[in-house]
Amino acid sequence: MRRLPIRPFAVLATVGTLVLTGCGTETGDPGDRPSSAGADRTIRAHKVMQLTQTHEETGMTLLEGPVFDEDGRLLVVDVTAPEGKPKVMRVNVSDKTFRAVRTQGQAAYTSAQFSPYDGRLYLTDFAHGEIVSLAPDGSDPRTFFSGEIDGARMNPDDLAFDRKGNLYVSDSRGLREGEARGRVVRIGRDGRTVTVLAKNLAAPNGISFDEDYQGLWFSELTENRVSYLRLDGEGRVTSSHTAIRVDGGIAQTDSIAVDANGNLYQGLHGRPAMAVFNRNGERLATVELRGRTEGLESATNVAITPGGTKAYMTVSGPGGGFLYTFDALAKGIRQSNGG
Repeated sequence: MRRLPIRPFAVLATVGTLVLTGCGTETGDPGDRPSSAGADRTIRAHKVMQLTQTHEETGMTLLEGPVFDEDGRLLVVDVTAPEGKPKVMRVNVSDKTFRAVRTQGQAAYTSAQFSPYDGRLYLTDFAHGEIVSLAPDGSDPRTFFSGEIDGARMNPDDLAFDRKGNLYVSDSRGLREGEARGRVVRIGRDGRTVTVLAKNLAAPNGISFDEDYQGLWFSELTENRVSYLRLDGEGRVTSSHTAIRVDGGIAQTDSIAVDANGNLYQGLHGRPAMAVFNRNGERLATVELRGRTEGLESATNVAITPGGTKAYMTVSGPGGGFLYTFDALAKGIRQSNGG
């Protein structure tokens, strides 16, 4: 197995070639919850199961986008899966089995979330600059959005929905060139009304509404910072600022999830760990993997059981793609379920 560096979610799809990036994840022991704000404790994540191995065709595997459907079943995407291999999987965590939901096409799906408007599963295709949707069972694929925005195609990475079903997307355009040309984009639920909310960003990656839908958190992978966009009732930006600077060392900021208490779960690219902050920017905990971590380089994202505290984290590297679990600091909500 050839060990390849996982670069920041840059996914290039050419005929038979995929080059991309990931994020990091750590682990510790469940139950070690911070007792006070600002206390950085370790939370241990335990291995649930292995889902994938490194694909010979693409040279890697990268799990992403964990999301629960309305029946409580967990879905996961594999960004680098070649055609014919599971690109979207439905996982039974109880008996540690999974089945393929979608295998067709050359897409590089980097995130997944169900729409509150039509109940369909939406996927970002980083490689082709598209957003597609599927029926909950994986059938009826449709292209929701494709094309240029202000003269440039997107590299859509993560997505979030507001209560009405409008999409908010992190566009990592410029990542491959190392240029700050990324954007945060709002796409109306009709797929036609498009607005750029922020631009000239350094590889925006994670994106999530806060717990009461007053604003958006988004991370910039190559600047190791999390910013906050305050929005009005129509999705317009009323203010913006850098909210958290992440001291990641060799690791970089990746996907974001938010729990019912407003805590941010920040994935780390380049280290198998996840940093947890409160809404005031205080670091509360670090999620680390229990046991041996050789061959694991990325903890891309997490889904917290809606209404519960059981969290499932996607972890990947040359050693394969795995699902880990830990106890979250608060209950799961829509903002901690996919994206």
